[in-house]
Amino acid sequence: MPVKIRLQRHGKKGKPFYWVVAADARAKRDGKFLEKLGIYNPNTNPATIELDVDSSVKWLQNGAQPTDTARAILSYRGVLLKHHLLGGVAKGALTEEQAEEKFNAWVAEKEAAIDAKKGGLNKAKEEAKAQALAAEKVINEKRAAEAAAAELPETPEGESAEAEVEAVAEAAAEAPAEEAPAAEAKEEEAPKEGE
Repeated sequence: MPVKIRLQRHGKKGKPFYWVVAADARAKRDGKFLEKLGIYNPNTNPATIELDVDSSVKWLQNGAQPTDTARAILSYRGVLLKHHLLGGVAKGALTEEQAEEKFNAWVAEKEAAIDAKKGGLNKAKEEAKAQALAAEKVINEKRAAEAAAAELPETPEGESAEAEVEAVAEAAAEAPAEEAPAAEAKEEEAPKEGE
């Protein structure tokens, strides 16, 4: 009976979720399997992969052939490396302790790389959020300046309304939020005194 290590699809439409299984090559894709070896979720970033390394190595040693995608997943989690190291132990090139030490060092390095990627993604997300907040503040200040300009009375002496709008916008930008209403009140009283 030829055994394949392959993916078995689960999850809903558009959100696939896979089991990594050892199954008879003649069985249907989502049908009967011999053993569930782990899960693979490509919906997260980075993808979530949980594998039973020892069971996977046991199936490889017994002749199971992984599909291309399953081979990539097994390689990512170090199953193929452990299989290779155990082959060296069987030939006498390594001791079991040396093989385990090499495997654990590789796993630690891989976990550090995955954590660095997660940290980079979180940092990029925070930077994008900060940029969106800054852009929103600029838009809100512009709207406040336009609203203040709309509330100003007409200038009888032929002064340009645009100059007043710019002055109000500068005052709103320079003054804190609490002082802005006081500045607007002073500017509203100034034309009344000139009349």
